[in-house]
Amino acid sequence: MTGMDLVSGRTGLFINGEWRDAEGGESFAVYDPADASVLARVADGSTNDVIDALDAAVAAQASWAASAPRDRGEILRKAFELINARADDFAELMSLEMGKPVAEAKGEVTYGNEFFRWFSEEAVRIHGRWMNNPAGTSRLLTIRKPVGPCYFITPWNFPLAMGTRKIGPAIAAGCTMVVKPAELTPLTMLALADVLTEAGLPAGVLNVVPTTSAADQSKAIMADDRLRKVSFTGSTPVGKLLVKQSADQLQRVSMELGGNAPFLVFEDADLDAAVEGAMLAKMRNMGEACTAANRFLVHSSVAAEFGEKLAERMGALRVGRGQDDGVDVGPLIEEKAVDSVSQLVTDAVHDGAKVLTGGNAPDGPGYFYNPTVLLDVHPESEINSQEIFGPVAAIATFDTEEQAISRANDTEYGLASYAYTRDLARTIRLAEQLEYGMVGVNTGLISNPAAPFGGMKQSGFGREGGFEGIEEYLETTYVSLPPF
Repeated sequence: MTGMDLVSGRTGLFINGEWRDAEGGESFAVYDPADASVLARVADGSTNDVIDALDAAVAAQASWAASAPRDRGEILRKAFELINARADDFAELMSLEMGKPVAEAKGEVTYGNEFFRWFSEEAVRIHGRWMNNPAGTSRLLTIRKPVGPCYFITPWNFPLAMGTRKIGPAIAAGCTMVVKPAELTPLTMLALADVLTEAGLPAGVLNVVPTTSAADQSKAIMADDRLRKVSFTGSTPVGKLLVKQSADQLQRVSMELGGNAPFLVFEDADLDAAVEGAMLAKMRNMGEACTAANRFLVHSSVAAEFGEKLAERMGALRVGRGQDDGVDVGPLIEEKAVDSVSQLVTDAVHDGAKVLTGGNAPDGPGYFYNPTVLLDVHPESEINSQEIFGPVAAIATFDTEEQAISRANDTEYGLASYAYTRDLARTIRLAEQLEYGMVGVNTGLISNPAAPFGGMKQSGFGREGGFEGIEEYLETTYVSLPPF
């Protein structure tokens, strides 16, 4: 089996346990960003199709909510094992439709699949409480119940992990769902639906409706009062629109939105370790990650040395097709992504930044951009306020801890942050004062299925993963009982 074999005959809509064509037989092309060739054509769901999917989810909700927690956990565990057995094929498929090197895609398979294992274990740990009320005149009982049918909108940059991070806790909690995968990378989600069916997930629990009309589809399904939960990973502007749309039906919402992660390097940091962490925090997914280090804030006494070391590492990376041996950096997702990165770099250089390595896009075909390090980036340069979403490290300097914290927090976003220091007291101060949902200390990799993933401010609300992740899919009923 190969990556594309995973979706052979599985490029339609997946509704109520069956593969079917879109209304009117419409379809759209999925492209390989390495050369713009067509990988497959996928059914293009209509608003009627997504309501059909919701019908299926609603019909399955009561029986699925009543299913045994152990049974739900075993389905997730079986899916975990099936994905492990096909890890190479999933990695190749993701590399083809998204661009990341196969070796890195294998890392996503491991990471994304861990959400299924984690929530297979959490399914049997949903519990309420029993107690006397303080006056002793009654008993208090709480019951946890699934929130109900959910709508998931997943992004293109992590086609497997962004799906498992939502689907895993929903299955564990007893919720049914409709998933709209990203138009640019729907193939992995379709393959995932097939795996979950093989693992024993009942018809109607998971429904997948790819579409090129995301706004129309979301508006249609969110206007239906049977939908009870919306979870979105993507841009802040779209997230704000979805929150507004959810208000009419008072749907529960989880929003994992944009980021502008600072990477702080203090004068006492182990610079070699900081460079290693910077490579992880910056170059994961070619920089196309909401957790990617976006602003490198480095103490002025070590900025030049840090920049040189980082440029040496970045400049040695091999750019190419993700399926080729020895490739470290694959293509960006589409042409406009290259244009956006190029413009940010051009503007930064115009503002006085120095290019230590890279700074340009190689000749085509494909949507590539060379790994780039910029030194002496002006604080007011546009690259400091926009998500780069590409392989560019922009280095600015600071002189005091207070200045570093102030600049780190000087953004509307609050998802991920990173800091390198050997001072324990400073570590505590940073953890308390940085306005971010996640703080990585002396590490460039913070995502973990056992930890709560999410942000604050314009980066959204709600948490995925950890003990907190399943709470997003549960309601609480309080029962008052007379004394016995």
